Amino acid sequence: MATRKTGWNEGATLLIVLMAALLVMSALVLGLAGTGVDGIRMLIRATARSSLLLFVAAFTASALVRLWPMPMTRWTIRNRRWIGLGFAFSHLVHLIAILWLFGAHDGQPPPPVTTLVGGGIAYVFIALLAATSFDGAVRKLGARNWKRLHTAGVWYIWLIFMVSYGGRAAVDPYYWPPALLLIAAAGLRIAARRRKAAT
Repeated sequence: MATRKTGWNEGATLLIVLMAALLVMSALVLGLAGTGVDGIRMLIRATARSSLLLFVAAFTASALVRLWPMPMTRWTIRNRRWIGLGFAFSHLVHLIAILWLFGAHDGQPPPPVTTLVGGGIAYVFIALLAATSFDGAVRKLGARNWKRLHTAGVWYIWLIFMVSYGGRAAVDPYYWPPALLLIAAAGLRIAARRRKAAT
């Protein structure tokens, strides 16, 4: 019981630190760039990047500890749910910034329907994954259904990130690093799965 309590305290503290850091980052962006169109667009880009990093950390946690078991990877897998909740919070701020842009500044061209639908489904998955991140959800859903939901959810979110950054990387080298990071993350998951099957 003491171990679980320590894990809870560690994870909850990590989540609070992540949320505080994201709020500070958002305040700094708006403080430096202003609350006009350019400032809000900068905030959207900043939260997209923070979301990507947190998502990749959670997405690769189990693969990294299987491929390279060491204190750092064990810490990451132990705190994966909290990193995932940090990602959900980052993407919530991202959504708020998008709604702010289109709500407060008239004349902004609306996103394509495919972006709205694809992104909307991703947010549904993010909400479901966040709501089922705790042990009680595993008991209610059953371990198999819980695993199916989380596997489908994280791969769909990966796909949305990949479409977003991969499409931009095709015309702008600035987006190569995030696209390559996503490809590497998928490669780690596949390699870890193959090692598990082999053993």
